[in-house]
Formats: sequence, structure tokens, C-alpha cells
Amino acid sequence: MIRTRVKELVDACFQVGVRQGLWSAGGAGKFTVEIPKHENQGDFSTNIALVLAGIEKKNPRQIAAKVREILEQERELVDTVEIAGPGFVNLTIKTEVWQQLLKIIEKSGPDFGRSTVGAGKRVMVEFVSANPTGPLSVGHGRQAILGDAIARLLEATGHDVYREYYYNDAGRQMRVLGESARARYLELLGRPFTFPEDGYQGEYIYDIGRKLVDQYGEDLVERESVEPFKKMAEQTIFEDISSTLERMDIRFDNYYNERSLYENGYIDSVVQELKSKGLVYEKDHATWFKTTEFGQEKDRVIIKSSGEPTYRLPDIAYHREKFKRGFELLIDIFGSDHIATVPDVMAGVEALGYDPSKIKVILHQFVTLMRDGKQVKMSTRKATFVTVDELLDEVGTDAARFFFMMRKPDSQLEFDLDLATRESQENPVYYVQYAHARACSILRQATEKEVEIVACGDADLRLLTEPEEMALLKLMGAFPTLIESAALDHEPYRVIFYLMELAGQFHSYYNRHKVISDHAALSQSRLCLVAELRKVFGNGLTILGLTAPQTM
Repeated sequence: MIRTRVKELVDACFQVGVRQGLWSAGGAGKFTVEIPKHENQGDFSTNIALVLAGIEKKNPRQIAAKVREILEQERELVDTVEIAGPGFVNLTIKTEVWQQLLKIIEKSGPDFGRSTVGAGKRVMVEFVSANPTGPLSVGHGRQAILGDAIARLLEATGHDVYREYYYNDAGRQMRVLGESARARYLELLGRPFTFPEDGYQGEYIYDIGRKLVDQYGEDLVERESVEPFKKMAEQTIFEDISSTLERMDIRFDNYYNERSLYENGYIDSVVQELKSKGLVYEKDHATWFKTTEFGQEKDRVIIKSSGEPTYRLPDIAYHREKFKRGFELLIDIFGSDHIATVPDVMAGVEALGYDPSKIKVILHQFVTLMRDGKQVKMSTRKATFVTVDELLDEVGTDAARFFFMMRKPDSQLEFDLDLATRESQENPVYYVQYAHARACSILRQATEKEVEIVACGDADLRLLTEPEEMALLKLMGAFPTLIESAALDHEPYRVIFYLMELAGQFHSYYNRHKVISDHAALSQSRLCLVAELRKVFGNGLTILGLTAPQTM
């Protein structure tokens, strides 16, 4: 890619300077090449002079002048080199280099934007992780889409990605769920029942009750154990969750049960290891973990006076098992209500001898559904909250995925239901997908009008000189770098913003210039531009798990 070539050029410039004694080798690998935010700063900018000035204790603009002198000797790639501000070096790339980019995209096809920067690094992405106590809520939906998009980006950049769903089918929550199902079962049979005070509401509990009636009749009326009711509830709800995830095209490599941490002795071994390190103590009949040893203000209880572990303990044990399975990076995606647990888990991981910097925790804020500018609560048959399925029924999978990715995770998301269902360019997902469909339509029109569509190598790409064409080419050239940075920083929203910007530039270009005209050579060159634009849109949408419609 062009940015890679520029970086290689700047690296070579650095080595020339070292050989000429202009600066030492101490700055190797410490400078960057970036795409400037403003048009008047060239196509690429490097801070090499500023970095070297700090090391060599010299004036950065004087070093920048030497850098410019070396770079200007290169004539294949660079058009102009300018010094800006305190010593930034800005490079403008030759027009023909941008024009030839279309050949690269054409050759790369569906792989344009993908890379091997991840080098097979083993990454686990844990997300959703909702206990099987009810259908997935809209909040779970945001987390599901966010986790899936991050996993897809990592795969697109050569990482070895493993998706895991962690859940607990034991404990008080599941017991209450079983009691709720038993109450509805008895109610449906016309028998006396007592619904738990904090039981689970919603029609889905009646659905579970009906299944119990169909399968067992009255055989469970006298059953004291909550187990059969709990088992049916878990099975039914997990089927519902799996169906919802499938609608969103989300899959998992593994479902990890918290209960197994107890059954396999992992919980006890964590406590014993912490004890052997002198990091736990007994107080008020409870077991405390010395989290103050790891920078926290207070120590934390890991086993209550009742003998029941707090949520911190299984979380610490679970993360130890993740490391033991050989993952080099652990990405956890949680709701913002988990914010208090993160430091405790990090302290536990460090105490057990693992590197907490290899855990990336992404906390997302909640979702507010809006209609007519007001917060709404969609009526629901399924539960006392809005389910993902209801949202998908109303706006569709693409719109839900797109809107959930549009904001940074730590930003509150106001989901505009009116906007998400509007078939107009005000709707951002429609705006982007329509750009892809428009490119397809232009190419179809060319075929219908018997305008020859040639390979980019056979077109006169030198004819692509309009400012809008150059802007499109430069933005298309930024796509691989954008995918790489979005993957490494775990920020899918950046790809969404990129696609919206690219769509905006394409729609503007289409409104100003005829792609198919009486000028045959120009038509062929512009059709090449449109064809490769279609690939960039398609690749970007596909990487994020969105569809790329050919007609709209």
C-alpha cells in the first residue's frame, strides 16, 4: 500500500542519514508516518525530524531540512517535500501513484484492506456472556455486535481469533428462574402456586411452563426439586439466545460454564495459590484478597462469611484458565455496570503471575431507544425489557448492526428507530449501502449501453484528474491502514465513519461528473474508478458483517 511505501521511504532516508553521520541510529523505529488531518499538510506527514532532534539535541527544522534533501532525491513516489511547524516533514505523492492505486485494488479484490499484521497472534474475545435467565436485551445486542465486529476486524488483520461466551447456570439467579417456571407450570395446570417475590416476569416464562406441561403433563406437580424446571428453562432460553445470535450472524467457538470452575477445582486452587503468596487473610469470618498490594484503596472479600465466593473469585479463576489455554491477548467486552470488577480481576491476574496488560477490557454504555425524539419502551411479549429480536423485527439486522457500531463503546447510544427504518440518505446505513448499490447500478448501465468496461491496466488512468477523483483515490488508499488501526485499537466505529465519508465523497462525485459520457477513454477510466470503489465499499461492509446490496 502507498502508506507502507512512504514508511519504507522514510526508513531508508533515516538509514542514509545514519551512514552520512547526520544523526545516530538511536531513533530507529521511533518515528511515525501519518495521514494529516488537513489538506494543506500534504498526503503524509512524518515526525522523524522532531524525534531525531530530541535524541541528538539539535534544531528540528535543521534536521528536517536534511530529511527533505534526502527525500527529494526519490522521484518515483514523491512529488513535493515541505517542512511545517516545529519540524514536521510533509510529503505530497505524485498524481500517477494515486491513479495506479486502482490496479492494486483490482488485483487484491476481496483481500484489499486485509493484512497479516496480526501474524497469527492468538486472541480470545469474550462477549455477550449473558446468563440463561431470559432473552437477550437491547443492551446485550450492543455488546454482541461490538464483540463480533472486533473479532471480525482482528480476523481481517491476520489474528487467530477465538470467540467465547461465558455463563453461569448455577447459583441463585438460576434457582429463582426454575421457581418462576414451576409457578407458571402449576398455574397453567390450574394448581395452587406461589410465584417467587423476585421471580422472572414475561411471557417467555409461560412458554417454558407450556413446554413442561406438554412434556411432563402433571408428573411434576409434586416434585420438590427445582432441577427439572430449571433445566427446561435453561434449555429453552439458550435456544432463544442462539436463535437471536444466529439472526445477527454471530457465532461462538465455545460456551464456557462458570460451574466448571468449581467442579474442576480451579476456584480452590486460586485461593490456595493466593494464600501461598501471603495475599489473603481471614477477617470477620470472611476471606479477603490484599488488593491494596496492587494499587487499590481497599482489600476485597473473595469468600463471604457464608462460605459463598464473591463474583471476583470465579472471574479471576476464569481469566487464569484463559491464559493457561495459550491466548496472547484477552479481550473482554462488558456492560458499564462491570466497571467495579475490572481492577479486582486485574489484581488477581497479576497476583497469579500473569501480565494484566494482555487483557483489554472494553466497557460499553447503555442503549436508549428513541422515537419522535422521545425515549420509548417497545411493547414486548417476551419480557419486561426490550429484546434484541424485537429490535431486529422493527429495523432489520443491518440497521441494528450499523447503529450499534456507530458510537464509541463508552458513549451512551441513542438508537433512533425512525431514522433506522427510513429509506433515505438521512439514514446512515442506507447512505452507505446505497453507495455500493449505486456503483453496481453504474456498471450495469454501462453494460446495457454497451460501453466497454476494461481492466484498470488497459484504461488511461491519467484522465482521472478531477479534484473529486483525487479525493476518492486518496481515501480509498487509506482503507488498509484504517482497517489495521481499527483492528489493533479495537474500534469498529472508525470503519463506520470511514464508509460514511467515502459514501459522501462518492455521492458528491456522482452528482458533479458523468461517469458514462461520449468520451470513451474517460468513461472507461471512470468505470474503473467506480468498479474499485464498489470493492472498497463491499470489503468494508463485509468485514463488519454487513451486507453489500447490489440494488436498492
